[in-house]
Amino acid sequence: MRDTILVIDAGTTSTRAMLFATDGACLGTEQAELTQHYPRPGWVEHDAEEIWARTLACARKVVEGAGGAARIAGIGITNQRETICFWSRSTGRALGRAIVWQDRRTAELCAGLKEAGHEVAVQAKTGLLLDPYFSGSKIGWAMAEWPDVAAAGDDLAIGTVESWLVWKLTGGLHVTDATNASRTALMDIHTGGWDAGLCDLFGAPRDALPEIVDCAGHYGETLPAHFGAAIPLSGMAGDQQAAAIGQCCLAPGETKATYGTGAFVLTHTGEAAPVSAHRLLTTVAWQLAGRRRYALEGSVFVAGSLIQWLRDALGLLVTAEESEKLARSVADNAGVYLVPALAGLGAPHWRPDARAALTGLSFAAGRAHVVRAALEAMAHQTHDLMTAFTGDGAAWEVLKVDGGMVANDWLAQDLADVLALEVERPAFIETTALGAAMLAGVGAGLFGSLEEASAMRGAVERFSPAMADAARAERLAGWRRALGSVLG
Repeated sequence: MRDTILVIDAGTTSTRAMLFATDGACLGTEQAELTQHYPRPGWVEHDAEEIWARTLACARKVVEGAGGAARIAGIGITNQRETICFWSRSTGRALGRAIVWQDRRTAELCAGLKEAGHEVAVQAKTGLLLDPYFSGSKIGWAMAEWPDVAAAGDDLAIGTVESWLVWKLTGGLHVTDATNASRTALMDIHTGGWDAGLCDLFGAPRDALPEIVDCAGHYGETLPAHFGAAIPLSGMAGDQQAAAIGQCCLAPGETKATYGTGAFVLTHTGEAAPVSAHRLLTTVAWQLAGRRRYALEGSVFVAGSLIQWLRDALGLLVTAEESEKLARSVADNAGVYLVPALAGLGAPHWRPDARAALTGLSFAAGRAHVVRAALEAMAHQTHDLMTAFTGDGAAWEVLKVDGGMVANDWLAQDLADVLALEVERPAFIETTALGAAMLAGVGAGLFGSLEEASAMRGAVERFSPAMADAARAERLAGWRRALGSVLG
């Protein structure tokens, strides 16, 4: 009986497979880390073949644990969105490393296009700004700089990570869903198709791009050799859109924030695709039956990766979980602020040239204060976003949070305190995978709608603001000073 859903969650630092029941229970999970390649300062790459091999290995273990492919109604895929892959149609082999969303190698290219006056037109069609974050400039760079990619001609296939995985799973189906397509800066989010002018602007070959499809439906089936029998592919969405669905942000005005490798806030705007006046992004929230829903998004490039950096590069932590104990061990930040611009600054600043800063150090500060300042930076960056959303007429009433970082109760409470807003955290915080499961359930016919699938979300916990107004104002004033030192 096909009564479970397999989710592939291909993230930035790891890939995993998870099995869900239709009531939202997670029945099994397998995870493998991904190697991070930094060939030059500001460059970030992944091995696309490693992503595929480790994803397949994880999925096979979960399918075996489920009792075989016959138990699985459909597969949902969610992924790191703007990371771009290049491969051969004839061999199915990658033609180079995947260029990761964090990569800044096209900063000068994007700056040049902006100086030439292209950003207004790009924003009008895509909802995005001219920044190396998005896939279009990465594609143009690879076409100009990587001989194997440029020489592939009609044999070249280009796609984001979910597109690469679908190709490998099915043996040659070349599709992408509307949410991932909307993050390339090559899709007109109003018409739902690739835009020839944008492809020309960035130097992206239109014929190498995948077909844009809905976020739920029957796309095809996996090759029987992968799991012993074919399994339908029935849902796809970029990680942040999947998280918004998993948080049941299904009505206009509902807002979620995911704190993973980066931090991403989405506010659902319904059928309207507003153009931000405060440097936020307009993106496709989902597409079903050819109809798109939209969201405003604020993107912070460094969140959980900051704690990983403190642990792995600086040795200030033994485990990421230790950060909560250290934050609680001191009364305040002792005047220490950390601006985590390790990969530039995202919304609302959009400064790829910015670099991180640790300010306010004195002999009174110790390891715990630096770690606390890193955690406090999550609330500070989120407050900057909240101000921008409010300016665009999308004020938050409740913030639904998820991602690995918010398992930390101290951090969840700090968000509520600094934002002066109720924060809601589901008992099951892996809502990115849950949203992909909801979509796959709809695509496989287990649910009639996303609203029906929302029963999978389960119980929530709430954190209410308890910080005095004066203390909040002092914290934010210190952040503004630290941020000013980085922005110049």
